[in-house]
Amino acid sequence: MPLDRLTGRMPMAEKSVGSRAPRTARRQAPGSWLTHLLRLDGGDGPSRRSLAQPFLDYYVILATTVLLCGIGALMGLSSSSVYSQSLGHGPYHFAIRQILFLIAGAIAAAVVSRLSETHLRQLGGFAYAAVCLMLVLVLTFLGSDAGKGNQSWLSLGPVSLQPSEFAKFALVLIGASYMSSRRDEMATPKGVGIYLGLYGVVGLLVVAQGDLGTTMIIGLIMLTQMWSFGVPKRYLGALIGAGLLAVLLLIAITPYRAERVLSFLHPDNGASTSQQPLSAIYALATGGWWGVGIGASRQKWGGLYDGAQNDFVFAVLGEEMGLLGTLGVILLFTLLIWAGVRTAMRQDSLFRRSAASTATAWIAAQALINMSVSLNLLPVVGVPLPFISIGGSALVSALLAVGLLLACARTEPDARRSTAASQRTEPARVTSVVDGGNRG
Repeated sequence: MPLDRLTGRMPMAEKSVGSRAPRTARRQAPGSWLTHLLRLDGGDGPSRRSLAQPFLDYYVILATTVLLCGIGALMGLSSSSVYSQSLGHGPYHFAIRQILFLIAGAIAAAVVSRLSETHLRQLGGFAYAAVCLMLVLVLTFLGSDAGKGNQSWLSLGPVSLQPSEFAKFALVLIGASYMSSRRDEMATPKGVGIYLGLYGVVGLLVVAQGDLGTTMIIGLIMLTQMWSFGVPKRYLGALIGAGLLAVLLLIAITPYRAERVLSFLHPDNGASTSQQPLSAIYALATGGWWGVGIGASRQKWGGLYDGAQNDFVFAVLGEEMGLLGTLGVILLFTLLIWAGVRTAMRQDSLFRRSAASTATAWIAAQALINMSVSLNLLPVVGVPLPFISIGGSALVSALLAVGLLLACARTEPDARRSTAASQRTEPARVTSVVDGGNRG
């Protein structure tokens, strides 16, 4: 089935292409601008040849993730120290836990990155069942709000997990598996209905926990997956309209959400919900070009409070590392997303193509929303900054998404051919056989 070079979508059915020549020699083929931007076609010249290297996407994804996690560990030590002490813990309580989750997430990502497509499909089914079970358990006596107001955590002895974070990874895999195995049905109401049912079960369980931010990310994952597959636009339009209506309804019927929106529209209204967004702006303004220094943030002592380590960690980063630090983080996310899009567009497997594009959109959406909240461009929605915000479940889930991207980048057609060629050119082992018989 041919690939749409402009959008990276897999068309639902092949379209016949006429043999009519272009009107002018200057007119480019459809999608050539995006191909040029992402350097998918290699071309001539040293720069293009370097960008066409088989494992470039793999190493860019790996390097940017390592750097972002390093920044996250550093900011974890700084942003959480004051809040940790206010709860009676040591200054590095949350930071140490975050590093332990970072190690666990790195191991999990390494395992996922080595899985074949068959094993990824199997993992998707298992993860989906496990996540649904955990989401149900969260609504029982085993669930807790962890002091955040939403009953979204599952207490397992000394460890608390947030199953809704792992739901993102499970839905990416199960959705890609379903679509790729039933691609002929995805243009029919029945096929789309079953797919929506997979997401709907998880979405309703997350909404029941009061977590609107995660629900919105799950909705974006679903829409991206459907768009990348080429689901008819009438379904997408209807879902976008229904989703916006549902979000407005949930805001209207929940007083604290409505107060957040009003504080966003009128930040000088004196409401308590205006304190953190205004403090975030003060933090970014105080940072200037170079920042006040790691650990020297003033806003984490007061205005940002518990948000310094989560929703507004980007503001603390800007205060301590300055404008150059924030631009560096934005650049790393941009490179990661660039490599993720390239990885998706280079796939010859519909499953890997859908999984890579959706995982990339998931990371991009979370990063954009979190940064926009710190810049007071969006109301507070409770979405963590991938790899940097304190939160073990969110960190492990984001690293699982990176592991999935690495698995897809490792199996790009050019990467597979390069690996096969290197295996063929390996020198054969030479063994000597000594005749133990009589030499005469």
